[in-house]
Amino acid sequence: MERLDGGSAIPRHLAGGIVALGNIDGFHLGHQAVVGRAVARAREQGRPALVATFDPHPVRHFRPDTPPFRLTTLDQREQLFAAAGVDAMVVFHFDASLAALSVEDFVVQRLVETLRVGGVVTGEDFTFGQGKRGSVADLAAYGAALGFTAETVAPVTLDGEIVSSSRIRAALRLGEMRAAARLLTRPYAIEGVVQHGDKLGRTIGYPTANIDMGKYLRPAYGIYAVTGRLGDGRVLNGAANLGIRPTFDPPKELLEPYFFDFAGDLYGQTIEVALVEYLRPEAKFDNLDALVRQMDADCARARAILDG
Repeated sequence: MERLDGGSAIPRHLAGGIVALGNIDGFHLGHQAVVGRAVARAREQGRPALVATFDPHPVRHFRPDTPPFRLTTLDQREQLFAAAGVDAMVVFHFDASLAALSVEDFVVQRLVETLRVGGVVTGEDFTFGQGKRGSVADLAAYGAALGFTAETVAPVTLDGEIVSSSRIRAALRLGEMRAAARLLTRPYAIEGVVQHGDKLGRTIGYPTANIDMGKYLRPAYGIYAVTGRLGDGRVLNGAANLGIRPTFDPPKELLEPYFFDFAGDLYGQTIEVALVEYLRPEAKFDNLDALVRQMDADCARARAILDG
């Protein structure tokens, strides 16, 4: 699996590939259908399979004050695409110059000259070019004229509704983690570097790994049953607080997983924490004894969920 800059010409061995094109942030069921079609077409035709995605998300460029909404980082997407059989991920840096490209220039400069595509696969609602004026019909017309195929994949539905990143974000904000996981086909997971904190957790028997939320969407604040994947591949069960820790002063937003039966040093390591189930909202306690009693109960419940 290769990761390439969308501003540079693609290597010769990846030229003529079938490219799944879109934001593909969450890599949910709908995205998986688009990427799966591209991989299948590539294998049928003996071509490379690629995904072209955008970073930052176009919304971040046009509305920079939008609250964090990311579902995956580029590193997570790279891993997910590789598992789906993709040969390379191409990242288009979305900035003013890319946003200003006309429909024709986007196709000619980015798809034909840079990616040297053999075919493109998108969702039916894909738009491109200045002012999002380009449609999938335009893409097909350019493909016919310039020598590449253009195919669209219909929306995927689940429970009678279209699977979308917006639907997933809504579920996460409500703490409906299993609903979000059904749409994603996996639990929502946050990846980050473990930071040094105030180390209060270890004084009460609950040492935590502190992770900054960065540009990720904020799910409902509260306590979660979680799993953690370490850099060496080990997966640990645990419970986590996501929020501002109202019992402590000053408030500080963090994801703080506590992993059961684990005593290793994680500082400076990149780990991925999957939020499996929402247990309860954050609460402020009168004293540490009351907090510890509740944490004991939370961890027992998380163990039961994760062992079930």
